[in-house]
Parts: sequence; structure tokens; C-alpha cells
Amino acid sequence: QVVESGGGLVQRGGSLRLSCAASGHTFTSTAMGWFRQAPGKEREFVAAFWFGGNKVYADSVKGRFTVSSDNAKNTLNLQMNSLKPEDTAVYYCAARSSALPATLRLVLDYEYWGQGTQVTVSS
Repeated sequence: QVVESGGGLVQRGGSLRLSCAASGHTFTSTAMGWFRQAPGKEREFVAAFWFGGNKVYADSVKGRFTVSSDNAKNTLNLQMNSLKPEDTAVYYCAARSSALPATLRLVLDYEYWGQGTQVTVSS
């Protein structure tokens, strides 16, 4: 089970912090990531974290969003600063168990998904 928390409504320029925890599995995540999906659009990559320290970001959020882990595999946080109305979407957390190389930017790179949490940025 993958569970997200921390979504909500914020004004342009504001900040939100999303958290995610994967539990109930007999595996340890090798990586976790965040995706988002706005109405009428495809799910898109936001950021990801290899539990060896490497972080990956979409160009649209680089410099504004920071992904981190609480020193525990199977957890992931997303600090979102300088939020824009175009960041409005349902944000999904995903977990990967495979240790094989991957870009972490594709939906297919992950086996486990949360139900999503709504982030709304007003103008």
C-alpha cells in the first residue's frame, strides 16, 4: 500500500509539503517517485529519488521542488515552493522494487501506486 498526504489549497507563490509511505510489502523500495495528473492531461513525471542518493527532477519543477526521504526506505517527501497555478493536479506517489537501471521518469518504471492527493494553486 502506498499512501500520500499533505495536499491542499495554496495561493500562487506558496508552499506545500507532500509525504508518502509505502507499507505492507515484502520488499524494500529501490526508488520512489512523484507524478501528477491535471484534468484532461496525461500523468506526468515530477521528481524521483533513488535510495542510493540520486535525485531526478522534471524541468518544469527544477529549482522549486525538492524530493527527500526520512532516512527510511519506503518513504518520500516532496517540498514544493513557489507554486504556480499550472502545478494544480492530483499528485501520485509511486514505488519501485527493481534494482535494474531506469530513468524513473516513466509510469512503467514503478510497480506500486498511491491513490493521489489533490494540490490546487489559486491565482
